[in-house]
Amino acid sequence: MRLDDEEMSENVEKRTGGGMRKIGVGGGIGTVIIIVLALIFKQDPQQVMQVVQQAAPGQEQAGTAEKLTKENANAFEVMSSKVLRSTERVWKQGFQERNKTYEVPGMVSFEKGTNSGCGFAESAMGPFYCPADRKVYLDVSFFDELEQQFGVKGDFAKAYVIAHEVGHHVQNLLGISDKLQAMRSRLSEKEYNKLSVMLELQADFLAGVWANRANKIRPFLDPGDIESGLSAASAVGDDRLQQASTGQVVPDAFTHGTSEQRMFWFKKGFESGNVADGDTGIGLGTW
Repeated sequence: MRLDDEEMSENVEKRTGGGMRKIGVGGGIGTVIIIVLALIFKQDPQQVMQVVQQAAPGQEQAGTAEKLTKENANAFEVMSSKVLRSTERVWKQGFQERNKTYEVPGMVSFEKGTNSGCGFAESAMGPFYCPADRKVYLDVSFFDELEQQFGVKGDFAKAYVIAHEVGHHVQNLLGISDKLQAMRSRLSEKEYNKLSVMLELQADFLAGVWANRANKIRPFLDPGDIESGLSAASAVGDDRLQQASTGQVVPDAFTHGTSEQRMFWFKKGFESGNVADGDTGIGLGTW
Protein backbone atom coordinates (compact mmCIF):
# COMPACT_ATOMS: atom_id res chain seq x y z
CA MET A 1 0.00 0.00 0.00
CA ARG A 2 1.53 3.28 -1.14
CA LEU A 3 0.59 6.32 0.94
CA ASP A 4 3.73 8.42 0.49
CA ASP A 5 1.83 11.10 -1.42
CA GLU A 6 -1.15 11.11 0.93
CA GLU A 7 -1.67 13.89 3.44
CA MET A 8 -2.26 13.31 7.13
CA SER A 9 -5.72 14.04 8.45
CA GLU A 10 -6.16 17.09 10.65
CA ASN A 11 -8.80 15.26 12.69
CA VAL A 12 -6.61 12.86 14.68
CA GLU A 13 -5.93 13.19 18.38
CA LYS A 14 -3.15 11.36 20.19
CA ARG A 15 -3.66 10.44 23.83
CA THR A 16 -0.86 9.10 25.99
CA GLY A 17 -0.56 8.06 29.62
CA GLY A 18 -4.13 6.80 29.82
CA GLY A 19 -5.04 4.63 32.78
CA MET A 20 -6.64 1.21 32.62
CA ARG A 21 -9.33 -0.05 34.94
CA LYS A 22 -8.58 -3.27 36.80
CA ILE A 23 -11.45 -5.46 35.67
CA GLY A 24 -10.04 -8.92 36.11
CA VAL A 25 -8.68 -9.40 32.62
CA GLY A 26 -4.98 -9.31 32.05
CA GLY A 27 -2.44 -8.98 29.30
CA GLY A 28 -3.24 -10.14 25.81
CA ILE A 29 -6.07 -12.49 26.83
CA GLY A 30 -8.46 -9.67 27.64
CA THR A 31 -10.10 -9.82 24.24
CA VAL A 32 -10.70 -13.58 24.47
CA ILE A 33 -12.30 -13.24 27.90
CA ILE A 34 -14.61 -10.52 26.67
CA ILE A 35 -15.63 -12.71 23.74
CA VAL A 36 -16.35 -15.63 26.07
CA LEU A 37 -18.48 -13.40 28.31
CA ALA A 38 -20.32 -12.12 25.27
CA LEU A 39 -21.05 -15.66 24.12
CA ILE A 40 -22.33 -16.68 27.54
CA PHE A 41 -24.71 -13.75 27.79
CA LYS A 42 -25.38 -13.53 24.04
CA GLN A 43 -24.45 -9.87 23.99
CA ASP A 44 -22.30 -7.60 21.87
CA PRO A 45 -18.74 -7.79 23.27
CA GLN A 46 -18.60 -3.98 23.63
CA GLN A 47 -21.80 -4.00 25.69
CA VAL A 48 -20.40 -6.69 27.99
CA MET A 49 -17.23 -4.63 28.31
CA GLN A 50 -19.21 -1.60 29.48
CA VAL A 51 -21.14 -3.64 32.06
CA VAL A 52 -17.97 -5.17 33.48
CA GLN A 53 -16.27 -1.78 33.66
CA GLN A 54 -19.18 -0.17 35.46
CA ALA A 55 -19.20 -2.90 38.08
CA ALA A 56 -15.45 -3.03 38.61
CA PRO A 57 -13.28 -0.99 40.97
CA GLY A 58 -10.33 1.02 39.81
CA GLN A 59 -9.30 4.45 38.74
CA GLU A 60 -9.27 6.07 35.34
CA GLN A 61 -6.58 8.48 34.27
CA ALA A 62 -7.42 10.88 31.50
CA GLY A 63 -3.83 11.07 30.30
CA THR A 64 -2.64 13.82 28.02
CA ALA A 65 -4.02 14.66 24.60
CA GLU A 66 -2.51 16.49 21.67
CA LYS A 67 -3.12 16.89 17.97
CA LEU A 68 -1.35 14.24 15.95
CA THR A 69 1.48 15.61 13.83
CA LYS A 70 4.38 14.14 11.88
CA GLU A 71 6.68 15.16 14.71
CA ASN A 72 4.86 13.27 17.48
CA ALA A 73 3.55 10.27 15.52
CA ASN A 74 4.99 6.81 15.08
CA ALA A 75 4.83 4.91 11.79
CA PHE A 76 1.45 3.30 12.53
CA GLU A 77 -0.09 6.61 13.56
CA VAL A 78 1.14 8.30 10.40
CA MET A 79 -0.32 5.48 8.30
CA SER A 80 -3.67 5.48 10.09
CA SER A 81 -3.92 9.27 9.81
CA LYS A 82 -3.31 9.06 6.07
CA VAL A 83 -5.96 6.34 5.75
CA LEU A 84 -8.43 8.56 7.59
CA ARG A 85 -7.56 11.42 5.23
CA SER A 86 -8.27 9.15 2.29
CA THR A 87 -11.67 8.19 3.70
CA GLU A 88 -12.46 11.88 4.19
CA ARG A 89 -11.78 12.55 0.51
CA VAL A 90 -13.78 9.54 -0.70
CA TRP A 91 -16.86 10.10 1.44
CA LYS A 92 -16.94 13.86 0.91
CA GLN A 93 -17.06 13.19 -2.82
CA GLY A 94 -19.63 10.42 -2.43
CA PHE A 95 -21.95 12.55 -0.31
CA GLN A 96 -21.60 15.50 -2.70
CA GLU A 97 -22.74 13.26 -5.52
CA ARG A 98 -25.94 12.74 -3.53
CA ASN A 99 -26.26 16.46 -2.73
CA LYS A 100 -25.36 15.77 0.88
CA THR A 101 -22.70 17.10 3.22
CA TYR A 102 -20.24 14.68 4.77
CA GLU A 103 -19.27 15.52 8.33
CA VAL A 104 -15.81 14.08 8.92
CA PRO A 105 -15.28 11.91 12.01
CA GLY A 106 -12.50 12.38 14.49
CA MET A 107 -10.01 9.63 15.32
CA VAL A 108 -8.31 9.02 18.65
CA SER A 109 -5.06 7.09 18.88
CA PHE A 110 -4.55 5.94 22.47
CA GLU A 111 -2.53 3.67 24.69
CA LYS A 112 -3.96 1.31 27.34
CA GLY A 113 -7.19 3.21 27.92
CA THR A 114 -9.05 6.48 27.47
CA ASN A 115 -12.43 8.10 27.95
CA SER A 116 -14.86 8.20 25.05
CA GLY A 117 -18.38 9.45 24.50
CA CYS A 118 -19.47 5.81 24.81
CA GLY A 119 -17.68 5.12 28.10
CA PHE A 120 -14.20 4.07 29.10
CA ALA A 121 -12.26 2.39 26.30
CA GLU A 122 -9.33 0.02 26.56
CA SER A 123 -7.38 -2.24 24.26
CA ALA A 124 -9.43 -5.35 25.10
CA MET A 125 -12.33 -3.81 23.19
CA GLY A 126 -10.44 -3.46 19.93
CA PRO A 127 -11.04 -0.54 17.52
CA PHE A 128 -14.53 0.93 17.63
CA TYR A 129 -16.64 3.86 16.50
CA CYS A 130 -18.54 5.90 19.06
CA PRO A 131 -21.64 7.59 17.59
CA ALA A 132 -22.02 9.82 20.67
CA ASP A 133 -18.89 11.83 19.88
CA ARG A 134 -18.48 10.67 16.25
CA LYS A 135 -14.95 9.41 16.73
CA VAL A 136 -13.03 6.28 15.80
CA TYR A 137 -10.92 4.90 18.66
CA LEU A 138 -7.73 2.96 17.96
CA ASP A 139 -5.44 1.32 20.47
CA VAL A 140 -2.22 0.66 18.60
CA SER A 141 -1.62 -2.63 20.46
CA PHE A 142 -4.68 -4.20 18.81
CA PHE A 143 -2.95 -4.30 15.47
CA ASP A 144 0.03 -6.08 17.00
CA GLU A 145 -2.39 -8.73 18.27
CA LEU A 146 -4.02 -8.97 14.86
CA GLU A 147 -0.65 -9.90 13.40
CA GLN A 148 0.69 -12.04 16.23
CA GLN A 149 -2.47 -14.01 17.09
CA PHE A 150 -4.10 -14.25 13.67
CA GLY A 151 -1.17 -13.89 11.30
CA VAL A 152 -2.75 -10.95 9.48
CA LYS A 153 0.03 -8.79 8.05
CA GLY A 154 0.34 -5.71 5.89
CA ASP A 155 -0.73 -2.08 6.18
CA PHE A 156 -3.81 -2.62 4.07
CA ALA A 157 -5.20 -5.07 6.64
CA LYS A 158 -4.95 -2.25 9.18
CA ALA A 159 -6.47 0.18 6.70
CA TYR A 160 -9.43 -2.18 6.24
CA VAL A 161 -10.11 -2.11 9.99
CA ILE A 162 -10.03 1.71 10.05
CA ALA A 163 -12.23 1.96 6.94
CA HIS A 164 -14.71 -0.45 8.56
CA GLU A 165 -15.04 1.83 11.59
CA VAL A 166 -15.44 4.85 9.32
CA GLY A 167 -18.15 2.82 7.59
CA HIS A 168 -20.04 2.89 10.88
CA HIS A 169 -19.73 6.68 10.84
CA VAL A 170 -21.26 6.74 7.36
CA GLN A 171 -24.11 4.55 8.63
CA ASN A 172 -24.58 6.95 11.52
CA LEU A 173 -24.84 9.95 9.19
CA LEU A 174 -27.34 8.12 6.99
CA GLY A 175 -29.55 7.21 9.95
CA ILE A 176 -29.01 3.46 9.55
CA SER A 177 -27.56 3.00 13.04
CA ASP A 178 -30.43 4.95 14.65
CA LYS A 179 -32.91 2.79 12.77
CA LEU A 180 -31.40 -0.33 14.30
CA GLN A 181 -31.36 1.11 17.81
CA ALA A 182 -34.99 2.21 17.50
CA MET A 183 -35.96 -1.38 16.68
CA ARG A 184 -34.01 -2.95 19.52
CA SER A 185 -36.68 -2.78 22.22
CA ARG A 186 -39.16 -4.55 19.93
CA LEU A 187 -36.89 -7.45 19.03
CA SER A 188 -35.69 -10.59 20.72
CA GLU A 189 -31.96 -10.98 21.29
CA LYS A 190 -31.80 -13.46 18.41
CA GLU A 191 -33.57 -11.07 16.02
CA TYR A 192 -31.46 -8.12 17.14
CA ASN A 193 -28.26 -10.11 16.66
CA LYS A 194 -29.25 -10.80 13.05
CA LEU A 195 -29.70 -7.08 12.40
CA SER A 196 -26.42 -6.35 14.16
CA VAL A 197 -24.69 -8.74 11.78
CA MET A 198 -26.27 -6.95 8.82
CA LEU A 199 -24.99 -3.62 10.15
CA GLU A 200 -21.45 -4.95 10.52
CA LEU A 201 -21.43 -6.59 7.10
CA GLN A 202 -22.56 -3.32 5.58
CA ALA A 203 -19.62 -1.58 7.27
CA ASP A 204 -17.36 -4.19 5.63
CA PHE A 205 -19.01 -3.39 2.30
CA LEU A 206 -18.43 0.34 2.83
CA ALA A 207 -14.76 -0.37 3.58
CA GLY A 208 -14.57 -2.07 0.19
CA VAL A 209 -16.28 0.91 -1.46
CA TRP A 210 -13.67 3.19 0.08
CA ALA A 211 -10.81 1.06 -1.29
CA ASN A 212 -12.35 1.08 -4.78
CA ARG A 213 -12.97 4.81 -4.93
CA ALA A 214 -9.77 5.85 -3.16
CA ASN A 215 -7.67 3.84 -5.59
CA LYS A 216 -9.34 5.59 -8.52
CA ILE A 217 -8.81 9.05 -7.05
CA ARG A 218 -5.21 8.44 -6.03
CA PRO A 219 -3.86 4.94 -6.84
CA PHE A 220 -2.30 3.39 -3.75
CA LEU A 221 -2.95 -0.36 -3.94
CA ASP A 222 -0.16 -2.85 -4.45
CA PRO A 223 -0.51 -6.51 -5.53
CA GLY A 224 -1.69 -8.53 -2.54
CA ASP A 225 -3.31 -5.62 -0.69
CA ILE A 226 -6.89 -6.73 -1.27
CA GLU A 227 -5.95 -10.27 -0.22
CA SER A 228 -4.51 -8.77 2.96
CA GLY A 229 -7.81 -7.01 3.60
CA LEU A 230 -9.72 -10.22 2.99
CA SER A 231 -7.45 -12.01 5.46
CA ALA A 232 -8.26 -9.40 8.08
CA ALA A 233 -11.98 -9.77 7.38
CA SER A 234 -11.67 -13.53 7.75
CA ALA A 235 -9.67 -13.26 10.99
CA VAL A 236 -12.40 -11.29 12.77
CA GLY A 237 -15.35 -13.44 11.66
CA ASP A 238 -17.61 -14.53 14.54
CA ASP A 239 -17.26 -18.20 13.73
CA ARG A 240 -13.47 -18.07 13.74
CA LEU A 241 -13.30 -16.04 16.95
CA GLN A 242 -15.79 -18.30 18.69
CA GLN A 243 -13.98 -21.44 17.61
CA ALA A 244 -10.68 -20.03 18.84
CA SER A 245 -12.03 -18.93 22.22
CA THR A 246 -14.54 -21.67 23.15
CA GLY A 247 -14.05 -24.50 20.67
CA GLN A 248 -17.60 -24.16 19.38
CA VAL A 249 -19.62 -21.96 17.06
CA VAL A 250 -22.91 -20.41 18.23
CA PRO A 251 -24.65 -18.74 15.24
CA ASP A 252 -27.38 -17.16 17.39
CA ALA A 253 -24.66 -15.22 19.22
CA PHE A 254 -23.10 -13.77 16.07
CA THR A 255 -22.76 -9.98 16.09
CA HIS A 256 -20.45 -9.33 13.12
CA GLY A 257 -20.91 -12.19 10.65
CA THR A 258 -18.90 -15.23 9.66
CA SER A 259 -15.49 -15.04 8.05
CA GLU A 260 -17.04 -15.97 4.70
CA GLN A 261 -19.72 -13.29 5.00
CA ARG A 262 -17.25 -10.59 5.97
CA MET A 263 -14.95 -11.42 3.07
CA PHE A 264 -17.90 -11.56 0.65
CA TRP A 265 -19.22 -8.10 1.53
CA PHE A 266 -15.82 -6.43 1.62
CA LYS A 267 -15.00 -7.89 -1.77
CA LYS A 268 -18.40 -6.90 -3.15
CA GLY A 269 -17.86 -3.31 -2.00
CA PHE A 270 -14.43 -3.21 -3.61
CA GLU A 271 -15.66 -4.63 -6.90
CA SER A 272 -18.74 -2.38 -7.02
CA GLY A 273 -17.63 0.93 -5.57
CA ASN A 274 -21.33 1.84 -5.41
CA VAL A 275 -23.05 2.34 -2.04
CA ALA A 276 -26.39 1.50 -3.67
CA ASP A 277 -25.25 -2.13 -3.92
CA GLY A 278 -24.66 -2.40 -0.18
CA ASP A 279 -28.06 -3.28 1.26
CA THR A 280 -27.18 -6.27 3.44
CA GLY A 281 -30.78 -6.47 4.64
CA ILE A 282 -30.89 -3.42 6.85
CA GLY A 283 -31.49 -0.78 4.18
CA LEU A 284 -29.45 2.20 3.00
CA GLY A 285 -30.93 4.92 5.18
CA THR A 286 -31.09 8.30 3.44
CA TRP A 287 -28.56 7.42 0.71
